[in-house]
Amino acid sequence: MFLSIVYVLIGFVLLVVGGEYLVRSSVALSFKLKLSKMVIGLTVVSFATSAPELLVSLQAALNGLSDISLGNVVGSNIANIGLVLGITAIIGPLTVDKDFYRFNWPVMMLLSIVLYLFLINDGVLSRIEGMILFVALILYMVLLIMRSRRASAIAVEEVDDALQKTSAFKIVIWLLIGAAALYFGSELLVKGAETIATSMGVSEGVIAVTLIAVGTSVPELAASVIAALKQEKAISLGNLIGSNIFNIASVLGLTSLIQPIAIKDQALMGVNIFWMLGFAFILIPIAFIPKFLVIGRVKGIVIFGAYVIFVSLVFL
Repeated sequence: MFLSIVYVLIGFVLLVVGGEYLVRSSVALSFKLKLSKMVIGLTVVSFATSAPELLVSLQAALNGLSDISLGNVVGSNIANIGLVLGITAIIGPLTVDKDFYRFNWPVMMLLSIVLYLFLINDGVLSRIEGMILFVALILYMVLLIMRSRRASAIAVEEVDDALQKTSAFKIVIWLLIGAAALYFGSELLVKGAETIATSMGVSEGVIAVTLIAVGTSVPELAASVIAALKQEKAISLGNLIGSNIFNIASVLGLTSLIQPIAIKDQALMGVNIFWMLGFAFILIPIAFIPKFLVIGRVKGIVIFGAYVIFVSLVFL
């Protein structure tokens, strides 16, 4: 058991390091390819920050642990709202932009419902369904870029201008470090989590929806908390919603294209997916009531409290 916990911790660290290097190398490479800063921020960075979830889900699916694949995404989407958004709002109020309720939230809600319908149908996320999700992601990104071009000035905080001067050699080294760290990190995390689940007598789905989900949401949590403490409004609701969209459409879409995902743990469909849909839906009333377009401390405490209840119920 102790060794498994060490595996999980090393896995988390490698995923954070791998994700960071992958983002840096991707952005530097995009500058070399003469992509605009806006396109890089909206597409390349989003893909790179979803890499830990993708690698963990893929590794689990290939090892026949499909509950970890699905539980990781369901739990990550719950953690992004309940844990990351909740804690960030407690530190400092977040303003909600119009794009959230006009575009990003409807897309996230639609994809969450589509995922539920695909799974409730036959308990399997097939290759065709994976392809549909992935095509939806490409469509979302095209619309995102078109909408941003119409906006007068889009701030892309997560794209570092200094990376324009990166040499090709450095980019290759960063890519190799990132890929290796993500590969070994996901390998150790899945291996450790499987052993912990067995020794605790709980299902892999429970470990995936809590421990692994929080672990793969660590980059978002760290970035959001740092931004909130610095009182930078760089962390927007859009970032977290975008992350949830990528988790469903890119992580599950690509994973099921390579290896169809079958549900074994009935709690995933009977309970946890409803929590995911609930956390996604509740954002609309929370954004509008009582203080219009502001998510303050009280709302943050409510969201975080709901997350604590969810985790408690999962283990009970």
